[in-house]
Formats: sequence, structure tokens, C-alpha cells
Amino acid sequence: MLCLGIESTAHTFGIGIVDEKGNILSNEKDVYKPKVGGIHPKECTEHHLNVANDVLKKSLETAKINLNDIDIISFSQGPGIPGVLRIGAVFSRALALKLKKPLFGVNHCIAHIEIGKLLTHSIDPVTLYVSGGNTQVIAFTEGKYRIFGETQDIGIGNALDKLARELGFEHPGGPKIEEYAKSGNYINFSYVVKGMDLSFSGILTEAKKKIKNHSINDICYSFQETCFAMLTEVTERAVAHTDKNEVLLTGGVAANKRLQEMLSIMCKERGAKFYVVPQEFAGDNGAMIAWTGMLMYKYNPHGMKIYETKINRFWRTDEVDIPWIS
Repeated sequence: MLCLGIESTAHTFGIGIVDEKGNILSNEKDVYKPKVGGIHPKECTEHHLNVANDVLKKSLETAKINLNDIDIISFSQGPGIPGVLRIGAVFSRALALKLKKPLFGVNHCIAHIEIGKLLTHSIDPVTLYVSGGNTQVIAFTEGKYRIFGETQDIGIGNALDKLARELGFEHPGGPKIEEYAKSGNYINFSYVVKGMDLSFSGILTEAKKKIKNHSINDICYSFQETCFAMLTEVTERAVAHTDKNEVLLTGGVAANKRLQEMLSIMCKERGAKFYVVPQEFAGDNGAMIAWTGMLMYKYNPHGMKIYETKINRFWRTDEVDIPWIS
């Protein structure tokens, strides 16, 4: 069995192909890069529309198969930017109808968790999911992935990118901030944890104000240290609450070595195992959509009706039933 997965929630248009054992045959993508500022939805939509066929062709070539060899089609149904979500949805519907294959709309956030579990062999982790638009602490219980803590405003990846633009860095700015932070010194920043939830917009505003009086290195270091300490604290409390002994770090910001280090120290102190999704699969990718589609197929081989595949830009992680976990 082969599942083709289409990712199109934000800047990445990706197509991955996996088999029923979790072997990834291909994971091709084309990433929209704005000339100025962050993602421009109209430009991003046009980008995805223009590259879709080329990415499909490349993914099939890498997997060394023909389109007719595909058994299942899946796509990112939400959450995400409406225009770009529709490109993936329409493209996947067309493929499913042409091939007469079952179609599955996948929750993007859950796909990040499932690809992380597949590739790290973690079983039942507390997941810290950190990306541009999402920041959540998640654990499975009673048939669903439950959110134990999340951002109340912007995602950590978005916060890093906004600070990077203020500092004059090109998009994406997270890697540049990480680089400059290596030689910085700490200056005081607000620390905003509200129960199990977090807020990054106020810290971002504070960082922008301090740029005039402090070095770029110090701003980057202090911003990272403060935000990552908040993430580590909330994750640790979720581990204590759930009594789980695994922590999985996934999402685009999972590639940050300093965040990995802080979580690793926390896990070591608690006697928990720490896992990080491989860097190729940390950011948005088609393989994670394909694998989650494969999991969904095992419990619903007939797939979804076309009218059920309408995009859901605000689709929450904890709204999805997870029948593939007992």
C-alpha cells in the first residue's frame, strides 16, 4: 500500500509518499520565500498553484513509481492559511477522483506528532509542538490528543520570525537568531506563563524596544533563553501531570539546538526519554501527511466523501478522534 500526502498549510507545498510500514519513499517540497516581510497569502497561493505539478512529478520520480501505483491520497485539511489550504485540497481531490482512490483530510498538527513518533520510535510521549503558527504541549488520553498548554497569541516560530525581521534578517529568521544567540549575554525579559499557557507577543514588543540599547547578540540570546525556558517549564509540568516518561519535540522550531538542550536537561533530571524529530521532517512536509493518511486508512478504508474535505483553517488538535491508538 502506498499513500501520497500533500502539505499546503503555509509557505511549503510538499508531497510525500510512504508505504504501510512507515518507509518514506519520497519527501519533496517547494518553499515560498517572500521578498519582503512574512508570508503574503496571495503570493503564497500563486506559488503553490505554480509548483504543484512539478513537486508531484519529482516526488513520483524519487519514489520510482507511477501515479497509478498510489493507493491512498491525503492532504492537510487544516489548520492553516485559507488560500494555500485550498490549493492542496483541490489538487488532492482531483487526484483522488482521477485515480478513484480513497481520500483523507489530515490535521496538520497531528501529522507533526505522528511523523515524530514514527521516526523516533517514541510510544506515548508528551509532545512539544513548536512551529510558526502553532505552539502546543500535547499528550494522548481518552481517544484524543489533548492540549495541556498552548500559546495565547502568536506561535514561537512566528515570534522568532517577527524579531528577525526587526533585526534585518531574511525569512526564515529563526536560524539567524540561533546563530547570533551563541555569543550573547543575558538581559532581563518578561517571563509570561499563565497556568499552563504562554504568551509571546509582549516579550516580542519588549525585545523590539530594547534593540536600540543592546547588541543584536544579547537580544537574540535573551529572547531565546526566556521563551525556551517558558516552553520547558510548561512541558515539564505536563510530564509531571500525565506521569508519562517520554518527551517528543516536533515542528519547525524543533531544529533549534538550544531548545533541544534545555528540554534534554529537563528530561534527564526527571528520568524521562527525550526525542527530537529528524531535521528534514521538523518543518512542514508531505511525508507526515502521507503517514497520517495511512494511519487513518487502516480504520476507514473507504475514505472521506468529497463534501467532507472542506478546509478547516481553525481545526484544533483536540477536536480529532484518534482510533489508531488503543
